Amino acid sequence: MAELISIIVTTYNREDALDAVLRSLARQSDPAFEIIVADDGSGPNTAKLIDIWKSKIGHRLEHVWHPDLGFRAAEIRNRAILAARGAYCVFLDGDCIVRPDFVASHRRLAEAGWFVTGNRVLLSPELTTKVLQEKLTPEAWTVAHWLAERWHNGINRLSAVLYLPLGPLRRIRQSVWQGARSCNLAIWRSDLDRVDGFDADYSGWGKEDSDIIIRLLHARVRRKDGLFATGVIHLWHAEADRSQLSENERKLAEVAAGDRIRAKRGLTSIQGADAGAIAMN
Repeated sequence: MAELISIIVTTYNREDALDAVLRSLARQSDPAFEIIVADDGSGPNTAKLIDIWKSKIGHRLEHVWHPDLGFRAAEIRNRAILAARGAYCVFLDGDCIVRPDFVASHRRLAEAGWFVTGNRVLLSPELTTKVLQEKLTPEAWTVAHWLAERWHNGINRLSAVLYLPLGPLRRIRQSVWQGARSCNLAIWRSDLDRVDGFDADYSGWGKEDSDIIIRLLHARVRRKDGLFATGVIHLWHAEADRSQLSENERKLAEVAAGDRIRAKRGLTSIQGADAGAIAMN
């Protein structure tokens, strides 16, 4: 039996996008996975949507929630990690649709001692609206369709929807943290425990994903590229509030200049706190 993979989907009050993401996960060719929705304080409509999908998705689907106290993506991802049962965790944003071989591709690239970073194709605001309102299925589009969308400026790049067997080229950037994002990132649970997960010391948008990459590299876990294999389809959204970015960049620079491995406020800080802050449906 294939080892269980935990797909951790971060969301916040965007039910139409989450609906499309869950639909795409329900169509995976590899069935050995579970879904943990890491909900950063959404209202009741998100819970209702997840309940609907529980009855038809065919996999374990759990909802992990905490109150809306601002952007706390690192903390809610940690809560989802603690709820996950898989030995391998794939992090995905709730506005990133996946193609039918997404889980299979991540399984194929999984290797002890390595984490995998994927890329994304960004849809324009107009194409995003069309996809969501008309319930289109871009995860099933052909290369010809993507070429047409690129020609009409509906997407920003093609690389995320093409397939190439890169082989050893996937290890070229094994010590590079720049450019890696948590919207498409796979890490062994044992390595997450090793670095104590994401660092909830970051408040507001930005850099908590770069922080965990740097600490993984400090722990001698290397980067493997999922380019041309695990690309996701990113629905457009307005830019998040970046008022805390400069402070988060300062924290990141401090981590990059040092050798610290473990988060200041990671998985263990939640395990030692009041578990009642977690709500699961």
